[in-house]
Amino acid sequence: QVTLWLKKIYGDMPIPEYEVNERTVDILHEVMEFNKERDRDVSLLIEDMKDQATKYEAEAKYWQDILGESLGLSLGDLSEEATMALNDLVESAMALEVEDTSLSSFYCAINYMSSELFKTKLKKEETELKLVNLTKKLDSALEMEKQLEEDIKKIIESQKAENAKAESRSKNLKFLEAKSEDLKIRIKDAEEKLIATGLDQSLTHEALAKSSEELSALLKEIEPLKKEVKSYHELPPSIVLARVTVEEARKEL
Repeated sequence: QVTLWLKKIYGDMPIPEYEVNERTVDILHEVMEFNKERDRDVSLLIEDMKDQATKYEAEAKYWQDILGESLGLSLGDLSEEATMALNDLVESAMALEVEDTSLSSFYCAINYMSSELFKTKLKKEETELKLVNLTKKLDSALEMEKQLEEDIKKIIESQKAENAKAESRSKNLKFLEAKSEDLKIRIKDAEEKLIATGLDQSLTHEALAKSSEELSALLKEIEPLKKEVKSYHELPPSIVLARVTVEEARKEL
């Protein structure tokens, strides 16, 4: 609907380019509906004016016939000044849409037309304000869309950089894993060569690591024993003095 309306508006001229999305189409659809409503109002007003003109022409002919038959008057019998005044009176009556040419009818019609003119100006101002707001919304939507496109572009570029870093890290990890495996093989080969030359197996890396673990376990086991022995070291070297110390401790307890 929006596309057909734009083609109708611009005719043979090319339609200006715009970004087609839900928001812009909604705004253009709203403008289209407003434009169609205004066109309908204008069409109805034109039809009404045509009907009024036909009505006044028939009434003028009716009065011309009455004047001609009853009084024997016609436009040709009037002076030029009277004819001009009569034409002005008729045109004013048709323009103001009055039922007759009395002064009160003219005053009422002028007041009514003034009121309609004020309403029309007010409606025009509201329409212009509405169009300004719609234009601002459209500009804001286009600006937001442009910003989103830039953000998406930045995210894509950032994602590419992250992918490149991840790929580089993956390659480095694979290299380090291969290097570690190669070193393990070299260490094992070197140990086998040393063992073959008569090296004590207790001096190999695996044996030393195992001995270190066993030593750590033994140190943990003797720690409470050291504390217990330390308490005995604090006693006097003499049995008698030791008994006295123990007795004093018992009494204090």
